[in-house]
Amino acid sequence: MMDSYLEVLTESIWLIAVIALWDLLWKGIALWKAARKEQKYWYILLLLINSAGIVPIIYLLINKYKEGKK
Repeated sequence: MMDSYLEVLTESIWLIAVIALWDLLWKGIALWKAARKEQKYWYILLLLINSAGIVPIIYLLINKYKEGKK
């Protein structure tokens, strides 16, 4: 039983790496922008939650909309 889990993991390692890189990219961009804008609550939320890029993308979209209104 354990061998089948290891086989699936080794076959899917490239997918795990792609998801990790995707998350790192979006999280890095969002953390950078939140820090520059001194948005402490967003920064903490982005730092603590691993969401495969979902929360950072939401943050960037919300703040892009707010920048356009100014």
